[in-house]
Amino acid sequence: MLIAQITDTHITPPGTLFMGIVDTAAALSRAVAALNQLDPVPDLVVLTGDLVEHAEPEEYDYLRSLLAPLRIPSLVIPGNHDAREPMRRAFIGDGYLPREGFLNYVAEHDPLRIIGLDTLIPGEGGGLLCPDRLDWLQRTLAAAPDRPALVLMHHPPFVTGIAPMDRAGLGGTAALAEIIRHHPQVERLLCGHLHRAIDSRFAGTVAGTAPSTAHQIVLDLRPEARLSFALEPPGYQLHHWQQGSGLATHTVSLGDWPGPYFYSRAAATR
Repeated sequence: MLIAQITDTHITPPGTLFMGIVDTAAALSRAVAALNQLDPVPDLVVLTGDLVEHAEPEEYDYLRSLLAPLRIPSLVIPGNHDAREPMRRAFIGDGYLPREGFLNYVAEHDPLRIIGLDTLIPGEGGGLLCPDRLDWLQRTLAAAPDRPALVLMHHPPFVTGIAPMDRAGLGGTAALAEIIRHHPQVERLLCGHLHRAIDSRFAGTVAGTAPSTAHQIVLDLRPEARLSFALEPPGYQLHHWQQGSGLATHTVSLGDWPGPYFYSRAAATR
């Protein structure tokens, strides 16, 4: 199974730019076109939060129009820039979001279970896994202990070293680790929020973030660093699952690059 992950699209109202600088709508359109051209075509696309910038209904309507050309089924989870009710209204017709409460869900995509986990705290940059959400996750994983699973969540459950983002991190990670540690069927936790590709060991599995389809958080590991973004190459991730081998993750930069140049036998002997 091949799963594409895009994240932190930060769609603004039509005709506007993120922070007056970034055309996030054009960036998402480029990502959609790139995914449609992949061979093999992914079985699924997951969007791991911060879908829009201000959580306004018109932004979600615009997001839906930008995703409309995507020829691959997709799933979404909320980030800290999203709001549950307008997001629910925008995506409820797709059939996997619950009609009330947290935006947690299970999507069965044989051979994998895709588990969407809502980490949103309304009005705050950080995230939380409260007892109710953790209990739901525990029961969900316990219901199918032999099925490999991917967990989608916006806020990563690990410290990245990018201090301003770590201060807007995830609460409840110790309790989450206890649950994940007892469910080795979890192949990976797919996260967003950091606008960079970062991986970490977590509770016996791997947790990782993907690059944004638009702008990237500047990699500054100084404790006093100010939060800033740069127009580094945008990207996405491909998660390739094979029976007997598990999951391999590839980070892909979006753009037109020279090549491909094929290796020749003669060149290889030089």
